[in-house]
Amino acid sequence: MTQPDHVWQQILGMVEDASEEVVIIAPFIKKAIFDETIAVVPSSVQKITCVTRWTPAEVAAGVSDPEIIEAAQSDDRISIALCPSLHAKLYRADGRCLVGSANLTGKATGRVPNANVELLLEVPIDHPEVQRVLCQINTRSTIATPHMAALVRQQAELLRSERVTPPSEDEAAPYWFPETRRPANVYALYSGRQRFTSLVEAGIVRDLAMLDVPAGLPEDAFNSEVEARLHAIPELGQLTTEQRLSNIELQRAIAERTGDTEDQARRTAETLAAWLQHFGRYYAEVGSWELRPGIEHA
Repeated sequence: MTQPDHVWQQILGMVEDASEEVVIIAPFIKKAIFDETIAVVPSSVQKITCVTRWTPAEVAAGVSDPEIIEAAQSDDRISIALCPSLHAKLYRADGRCLVGSANLTGKATGRVPNANVELLLEVPIDHPEVQRVLCQINTRSTIATPHMAALVRQQAELLRSERVTPPSEDEAAPYWFPETRRPANVYALYSGRQRFTSLVEAGIVRDLAMLDVPAGLPEDAFNSEVEARLHAIPELGQLTTEQRLSNIELQRAIAERTGDTEDQARRTAETLAAWLQHFGRYYAEVGSWELRPGIEHA
């Protein structure tokens, strides 16, 4: 009968025989299992590459730990990259390669009770499909930083403390409207380009947590992700579909959802309009305004 930690033994058996390079590619990686894996890599190995993904909701759910960045800070052989669209699982040691379904977590590797049913198969490293996936991952990945790791953890802890779950692709958006008045600040903090006062950062972190944007996106991709999430807000989606996205209609829809006063609803509508102009293709007329499609933000 197959041992519960069969997948774990497959990974260890391959990694501990490496002499030059180890590659770990998995969307979900838990720090304890990652550390155990690295511990058996021979000292002769000069390069350890890890590719994963971090989203606030997944980190909040406990399936992935951005704290694996600590290993890269203490061992200069290790580099960690983020591929936001990653779903493949691949483990390589020199010329050997395992592919399949198993993430580097306790449940996937059989290191905890009630483990998942997983599969890893050894395939040639030069297999065309393996090379295709490695090429895509290389193209779409960015180097992870301690700032990215810390920011994702902040967002995850906020989601956990407030017991909020951002929507999946098939779910409606939760009750949320952006609170950051200057939307340009959002990517500035996300990317680590700029820091702000604690009060301003708290609002940005909350907005990022509710958006659940994966860490490591370039600015154009980030803007597209945010724009899509904005249009998932039910009130906004309905108004844009009906082509009546004016300040009056938006304020009315917000007030009906939130029970806010007229002044509160107007402030929320103004903030949302600023986000639509920054992240989308809209402009607003002065005074009694109407957002109109077709003009890209500066």
